[in-house]
Amino acid sequence: MGLWTTVSRVLGFVRDLVIAMFLGAGLGADAFFVGFRIPNLLRRLFGEGALSAAFIPTYVETLGRHGRAEGERLARIAFTFTAIVLALVTLAGIVFSPAIVKVIAPGFSDDPAKFDLTVALNRIMFPYIFFISLVALASGVLNSMGHFAAPAAAPIVLNLCMIASVAIFCTLFDVAPYYALAWGVVAAGILQLVLQIPFMSMKGVKLRPSFDFRHPALRRIGTLFVPAAFGGAVYQLNVMIGTILASMLPAGGVSYLYYADRLVELPLGVFAIALGTAVLPSMSRQAADGDITGLGQTVGFSLRLIAFFTIPAMVALILLRTPIVALLFQRGKFSAFDTEQTAVALLWYTAGLWAFSGLKVVTQAFFSLKDTRTPVYISVVAVAVNLVAGLILMGPMLQGGLALATSLASALNLLILFWILLGRLETFPGKDLVVSLARITAASSLMGLALVFLRGLADWSHGLTLGNLGILLACIGGGLAVFLGSAYLLRCRELAALISLVAASRR
Repeated sequence: MGLWTTVSRVLGFVRDLVIAMFLGAGLGADAFFVGFRIPNLLRRLFGEGALSAAFIPTYVETLGRHGRAEGERLARIAFTFTAIVLALVTLAGIVFSPAIVKVIAPGFSDDPAKFDLTVALNRIMFPYIFFISLVALASGVLNSMGHFAAPAAAPIVLNLCMIASVAIFCTLFDVAPYYALAWGVVAAGILQLVLQIPFMSMKGVKLRPSFDFRHPALRRIGTLFVPAAFGGAVYQLNVMIGTILASMLPAGGVSYLYYADRLVELPLGVFAIALGTAVLPSMSRQAADGDITGLGQTVGFSLRLIAFFTIPAMVALILLRTPIVALLFQRGKFSAFDTEQTAVALLWYTAGLWAFSGLKVVTQAFFSLKDTRTPVYISVVAVAVNLVAGLILMGPMLQGGLALATSLASALNLLILFWILLGRLETFPGKDLVVSLARITAASSLMGLALVFLRGLADWSHGLTLGNLGILLACIGGGLAVFLGSAYLLRCRELAALISLVAASRR
């Protein structure tokens, strides 16, 4: 999953590079990002939150207690019911798009041209939620059966479609880039669903309609789904609050937050989301078998493994924020000023990367215990904190204040949930976690010293030049070497565990 997610994120950077080149950070970019944010939020709620959290534990339990045939029957029922509900949601989203945009981006109402363009783009892209949510359900089935590659590779299709849509329709047919991107999103949703079908057939699951909506397992899925729809996606809801408040900032505020968020999502997606998705079936089996001790060990190991990736990623993003933004985006309509403003948002988003990552594991632990209510209650507090902090900080810090508010809210959310989870687990390897955090932080600090020296060898205001590219690659390679060497000397157990996992995967 990490491998395919890495490929997807790299292509995502290419996609964002193309978007920055054609749209920059002006009216069209703000309109597209808000129009895309709405169905993309629903994708996160379904794909990485509620649908997986509600379906996978129930599906795993059904497979274990009633066998393969009953599991396949439940999958067909769930697909049929979900498709009907999604069709209604999609239709409502298209019809009520003006009202949705007014809620999500109230500041756009003062600019009729921006508002109308956002509504038009949102209507084009809203069907994406229909297809991508069915992809999420298919991914839950495949993950529960031990197949992770096809679901992890699906986002690659989105990036390829968006890149191709701009490259083809803007250059050959003179279509406005934001419309080309919008239609590319819809095409990607269809193709992502098509990608999952042959792999499900290989696992013996045929997607034919089944209308037995009185199945008791479907009722359990519904009971888990409603609270998980909020609790499992608090990060995205906090980002959405940032979007609402950013719509009130000067032009470009939404775009700066979008580009910064995309950079933070590289380590978040490759490590936290991939690992969190991969461990949910295992956690669900441990919880179903009553192995609470094993569940605590899995949570502890997952947190240590995520920290091994996340802490050095935080140090690198903070120290290299301006070079990375300049080399990736500073060209075409994306200016040096836009680089500076995006780097400000990136700094404060990165400050919360540890919380964004840890939330994925801790929340999955609650879901495996079939407790989707507790994350909801804590998420309500976190969202309120984000809103209040955003209103206070956006004045003096603009987009940086909104990013910081999101980080603070996520940190509070994680700490409270983790404290509650400790009370639910029989044992937890807390000493191992503390020792690992200390060693990883020390190794990351040594890496940071190397990055401070290397980044000073270039003038990043010129954006992408051959010399700057070489120095950034030297920063990445040199920093990675220093971190891994330091981790080895400090005897970080996570490094040995990763080597063992890689060796096992080759056998």
